[in-house]
Amino acid sequence: MSARRIEGYVIVSADGMLANAAHVMPDQLKFEGDKQFFTAALDHAALIVHGRQSHEDQPNSPLRKRIVLTRSIVAVTADPSNPRATLWNPEGASFEAACDFAGVRSGTIAIIGGPDVFGMFMDRYDTFWLSQAPLVRLPDGEPCFPGVPQHSPQEILAAHGLTAGEPQILDRGNAVSVTPWRRVT
Repeated sequence: MSARRIEGYVIVSADGMLANAAHVMPDQLKFEGDKQFFTAALDHAALIVHGRQSHEDQPNSPLRKRIVLTRSIVAVTADPSNPRATLWNPEGASFEAACDFAGVRSGTIAIIGGPDVFGMFMDRYDTFWLSQAPLVRLPDGEPCFPGVPQHSPQEILAAHGLTAGEPQILDRGNAVSVTPWRRVT
């Protein structure tokens, strides 16, 4: 069993989108309850992992250790613009090598997107926290995972061996909930 625990986090619209057609998370997909849930999770994570276009844009963001995926480097290196960040090219180094370079050998690793980054870890998640905003639709938006909208986010998580747990309500008025999808071993 690994000392690193991998968890994913995303909020999606009813049609499985995490951003609009301009690849921006719109205000209609932002809810205070989900923000509080997400912030608390990231505050307890040992490491945040995301692509170049993803970020959490929170007050504690500069304090968090992170790995940023990029193809602009050969393997793994320090981010010259952020002393808490490691740049990682998955084609040049393993994820374990990137974590070791970042100095994270144990703890929760939070994967926060984008779609290709989520896809890379599908068979490695211990838990994926899928927040849903069923009253929001983002036609022509950016899908949360590769394979959406042909398949729902739930179908994709299940196809990768994750099982839905009990949903928690994050915003009753907007029917926003979060469901833990866990790997059963």
